[in-house]
This record gives sequence, structure tokens and C-alpha cells, in this order.
Amino acid sequence: MNATAIVDALGYPAAGLGILIESAGVPFPGEALLLAAAAWAAARNHSILLVILFGFLGSVVGADIGYYLGHRGGRPFIERFGSLFRIRPEHIARAEMFFARHGDKAVLSARFILGLRTWGSMLAGMAHMPFWRFQLFSAIGGLAWAVVVGIAGYLLGSNLALITTVIKDIGIGGLVIVSLLVVIAVVARMRAARL
Repeated sequence: MNATAIVDALGYPAAGLGILIESAGVPFPGEALLLAAAAWAAARNHSILLVILFGFLGSVVGADIGYYLGHRGGRPFIERFGSLFRIRPEHIARAEMFFARHGDKAVLSARFILGLRTWGSMLAGMAHMPFWRFQLFSAIGGLAWAVVVGIAGYLLGSNLALITTVIKDIGIGGLVIVSLLVVIAVVARMRAARL
């Protein structure tokens, strides 16, 4: 079952379901599901605010579950089964030291980093980051993530006919070339601004 089918079946709650599962520590395409839910809202003239709200709530609840799992049983679990994931004890020690020093920034930015979005909450729990502090930065990061991804998906859904026409006219190869040119122009402009 693809993301579009899940969104068609569940509606607004689909926006939060994927990130809830992913933030709880299960590798799952939460971002793809929120993008699909936002595009669905645009295509059917539904509320993007509800999509963002469900995405935000799913991210916070999932992160709380991940934090709890990491706090209560994460380290013993990783010590026992870490070799299956190629995680050694020194990796755990480094992660705990990192969260002790940079936990706020890590929790905040974890929403936008694939992999860390899945494991960040557990690592914060394993490092015994104070829950109230974790909750604050998790909520801020979750809201920022839901707004950015939700709006991107909504814009995608609003312009689906145009995107389909462009892809049909220039083909996938042409789309890749145009995307690369845009990325090169943005990077060049950023470098020029630094000088």
C-alpha cells in the first residue's frame, strides 16, 4: 500500500500517523505520508491547517514514545542487540556525551535529518535528557517540521497539473537537469553572499 492509498483511506489522521510511527523509533516514511496528506488536502480543497496540526501532534506523541522507550530500556536493548545494527558500546557513549552537550539542538534539528528523526528521541531518552526540556525542543522542532513539509506538500498538490505537464514536455531527464541548474544557482548565490 503506497502513501496515497493510506491518505485516501485515513484522511487527516494519516498526516500524523507516519511521523508518530517514525518518531517512536520504527523506520517508516513519515515525511512521505505528511507530504501525501498535504498534497491530498490541496487536490481536494481540504484544510492544510488540519494536516499540519495532525503532523505536529503525531510528531510530538511519537517522540514521547521514543523518549520513553529509550529512557526505560534503550541502553540495555542496544547493548544486547546493538551488534545486529553495528552499534558498539563506544557509539552509545559518544551519543550520550553528544546529547549531554548538544541535546537541545539535536532534538530540534533531528526532525529534518533522516535517520536521526527515527532514533533521536530514543537517544535523548537513553542520555536521560530532562523530559521537560526534551518536550519543549521536540514540540518546537515538530511544529517547524510539520509546517515546512506540510506547505511543501500542499504546494505540490496545488500545482500537480503544472508539474505533470512540465514532466511530460521535458521528460524526467530534463527535469533532473533543470533541478540541478536551480541547485547550482542557489549554491552559487549563497557562496557569493558569504564573500
